[in-house]
Amino acid sequence: MSTTNTSPTATAPSVSGRRAGVIVTVQFLALGLVWGSSFLFMKVALDGVSFGQVAWARLVFGALTLAVIALVMRVRLPRSPKVYGHLTVVAIFYAVIPHQLFAWAEQYVSSSLASIYNAITPLMTALFAALLFRVEKFDAGRVVGVVLGFVGVIVIVAPWQVGALVGDLGGQLACLGAVACYGFTFGYMRRFLSPYALQPITAAFLYISIAALIMVVLTPVVAWSPVRLDVWIVLSLLALGVLGTGVAYMWNMNVFDAWGPTPASSVTYITPVVGVVLGIVLLGERLSWNQPIGGLVIFLGILLAQQRIRLPRPRGA
Repeated sequence: MSTTNTSPTATAPSVSGRRAGVIVTVQFLALGLVWGSSFLFMKVALDGVSFGQVAWARLVFGALTLAVIALVMRVRLPRSPKVYGHLTVVAIFYAVIPHQLFAWAEQYVSSSLASIYNAITPLMTALFAALLFRVEKFDAGRVVGVVLGFVGVIVIVAPWQVGALVGDLGGQLACLGAVACYGFTFGYMRRFLSPYALQPITAAFLYISIAALIMVVLTPVVAWSPVRLDVWIVLSLLALGVLGTGVAYMWNMNVFDAWGPTPASSVTYITPVVGVVLGIVLLGERLSWNQPIGGLVIFLGILLAQQRIRLPRPRGA
């Protein structure tokens, strides 16, 4: 007489796999909400502290948060010196430089516009991952996507407007520099960190801690100036550090580990929507017609670059 295996262990792998997939998806969405809100928090914090102090507080509070999580989870640290070398590169290009660039930029551009520029991250990731680190392929569709993305950037900059190439151009270039750092780092992590198979919490804790240590060393240069604090500024700095840099970076490493660099960077589909809505509703910011149009062109470029949509193939191909 034949029997059918109906024990719980027979379906456990598939059930646990689906559960893990749901958790990663929820973390991805929460990441978009938290990082989208970060542009509002930076704008509020800049009313009382300098851009360097914003980045300093963000990284120090983030490192302390991740240290608590790492202790609770009893994280084991890697022993290879090469790992710490790669993590230092990630700390510099994924935290120290872009956090300061975005904070500096928001002195001159709206939080809404900064969040739109953040959406360029997947395009930068596709460029670096394919051309520099060779961890992803670069076909015709991706080329068209990248070109479209940069057309969208030109639409946002609006060089045809009087004064467009002065005024807030420096702030916009700083935003582009920040997302270039993000794109570089996603490719770098895939190329040099993925082979070590670090746990997401381990990687996030270490590179944010290294970044915080760098900022502490640089305190006399970047953060030694008078401050004017109120409850909203303090809460914004705490939100940037604890949520936007602590918890969110652990979520980001989970998503990166599960999905890979380019899909993980597509969290910037969500951040501009959150950033623009919060900027308009809470800060009274206004968008020019060219900014959302440019954002839509960038979004189309991202879909092509990530092969979410494909160019029609010629007949006979």
